[in-house]
Formats: sequence, structure tokens, C-alpha cells
Amino acid sequence: MKPWHVEICDVTLRDGEQTPGVSFTLEEKQDIARRLDAIGIEVIEAGFPIVSIHEKEIVRSISRMGLDAKICGLSRACREDVDAALDAEVDMIGLFVATSDLHIKHKYKKSREEVVANALAQCDYAVDHGLIVRFGAEDASRTELPVLIDVYRQAAEHKASYVTYADTTGRLTPLEVATIIPELVEKVPVPIAMHSHNDLGCATANTIIAAELGAYQLHTTVNGLGERAGNARLEEVLVTLALKGGIDRYDMTQIPTLSANIQQYTGILMPATKPVVGANAFAHESGIHIAAILENPETYEYIPPSLLGLDRQFILGKHTGKRALTHILTTFGYQLPDDQIVQVLEDIKEQSEGKCTITPQVLRNIIRNVTGEEINNGNSVREDTRCTGRKF
Repeated sequence: MKPWHVEICDVTLRDGEQTPGVSFTLEEKQDIARRLDAIGIEVIEAGFPIVSIHEKEIVRSISRMGLDAKICGLSRACREDVDAALDAEVDMIGLFVATSDLHIKHKYKKSREEVVANALAQCDYAVDHGLIVRFGAEDASRTELPVLIDVYRQAAEHKASYVTYADTTGRLTPLEVATIIPELVEKVPVPIAMHSHNDLGCATANTIIAAELGAYQLHTTVNGLGERAGNARLEEVLVTLALKGGIDRYDMTQIPTLSANIQQYTGILMPATKPVVGANAFAHESGIHIAAILENPETYEYIPPSLLGLDRQFILGKHTGKRALTHILTTFGYQLPDDQIVQVLEDIKEQSEGKCTITPQVLRNIIRNVTGEEINNGNSVREDTRCTGRKF
């Protein structure tokens, strides 16, 4: 399979910080940027320099970190925004202007021709000052396609290196994206950047289908941070690119730590069932599943946990089977006869149905009760006191 022709522009430090209640410190932004760079992300959108002097200084500090990734700053189609990005020493500018009738009427109160002409003038100014320009159409998904294509062509004529298709309100489904992106790829002479919001829960899917159909720069945030319901999720996009797009250049073993750090920085925790980085993403309780996995993990795992530098985990609970329990006991160094294993299993199921969390300590207590003696096998097993601590 020929690998898809794409690059990632991660916008966690800019769009992700627009998540209500989220603000990163300088040190946090530098840590996130460093980790994104270690993954191999090609473009890091470090912030919106015009927002404040402090924001501009943070973006400048990231520009000076010597990362392999290109550093991008966001900019409205305003001269002062472009100057702020230049002061921040970015490599690339995400210059955007709204293109839908709705936005032009209510935001600008000018004619489309005036709005576009001003945006193109700022594009010229940025290019003349040495910036790579990504010309973005805000609310592109509610802009008539012929109008949008005309704007994009004009941007290309003014030496924009990319044009961004922004589904600003997250209104599109994958089938709609599949009708739009091929036409843009065919008719616009510069690469397409896909910027998806997640209001319908389709942001990652929309980004992936856009990539498969020819979009080049994919915009993501770690853990799906962003305004309202967030953006396309970096971790999900990267795993899909690896398994579906034939792309193996990203170091995804960095993702779990990056995700955990951002949860700590933001206070926004991922649900256990969150793909890739959720606590249960590589956890199994079903006895039927575990028995098959012990023979061949591919039976019930499409994403190998090793891709993320992780191990699969087996959970003890009401769905646990004898083979899974025997495996876990053996892993811990316990050797019990079949009748005691069966009794331990029955006690596990009973306690689990009573919503008891089966931690290692609970398991030891069950074994102790079944065998009638204290078992000390010399293993040092950390007791997991979290409410999700049923993993072995």
C-alpha cells in the first residue's frame, strides 16, 4: 500500500487552549511542544500571538526551542496580527478569513469582495516578509463550493502555500467530506489543510476521510481539546494513519505520557472507554476474549498496545473465565489446584457483582479465604487504590 501523502499540524497549543477554562503556562506549552516534536509532528501551531504580549512571548520562546517541527502562529487577516506573528518569529502563519455569507454579513458588514481583497493583501504582506502562509477559510463548510474554490485559487495566486478547509461548527459527516475534498483537490492548485471540529462527533472520521481522498495537512489536538466539543484527536488520527494509511514515521510510544500530562495540565480527564488513551483501551475482562487473546492477541485487538508502548491488561470481574484467572495467578506466582481456582473465581464474580473493585489486595484476600492460609509468594504487588484499579 502506498502511504497517504499527509502531514500533521497539531493545534493543541492554540485551538486546544481555546477549550473553556484551559490555559497553559509557558513551561507547559514548552513541554507539550517538545513532546509533539518527539513524536514527529511536522507543524506545531504554538498560539495566537496577537492575543497578548505574554502570548506572543510564549510563541517566540517555542520558535526558539530549535525543534524540528515548523512553528505556526494564527492570524486574522489584519496587519497587526501578521506583525505580531512576525515578532513571534514563527515559520508559518495560519491567516484566516470567514468566507460564508452568514459570517460576512454578521462579522464584517462589508462586501465579500472587500473582505477577500483585504485578506489577500495581508497574504502578500506575510509572504513578502518571509512567512509560509496557510490561507484559511473560516466556516468553509457553510460556504458555497464554487465561491470557496475561487477564493482558494486567488490565495494560491498570491503565493499561499496551503489553503485550509475549516468545518468551524463541526456540521459535516464523512460522506459530505467525501464529496467535497476530491473536488477541492482537483480544482485548487495548492495542498488542502483539513480543520475539523467535533460537534457531531465526526471530527476524527472527517479528518481521516479527507486524508484518504487527498487532503495534505491534518489539524489535530491531543485528547481532542478545543472549543465546544473539541477537534480531531491527534492520538486517534495517528493510530489510524499507521493502520490504514501505511504511515510509520511517528513515534506513538510518546502519546500516553503526552496525553496524561495534558490531562494533568487541563484537569480534563479522559473517559475509560476513550480510544487509544482511555484506561480501558487495551483492557479485557471477558473470559471468552481473554482465552482467545492468550492464543493470539489479534483475535480481539485491532490496535496492538505495543504501538503505543503499552501492555494489554486483564481485568478480574463477573465476566472473568478460569483460563484468564489461571494466567493472572501464574503471572503473580500463585499455584493453586483446580478446585481452589474455581472457588476463587466464584468469589471474584460474587464480589464484582456487588460492585466491589477487584484490586490485587482484594484478590489476595480472596485467595487467603479460599486456601485457609496466608499466602506470601514473595511478589511485590502495588495495591491500586483508584476506583478503576481492577487491572492486572
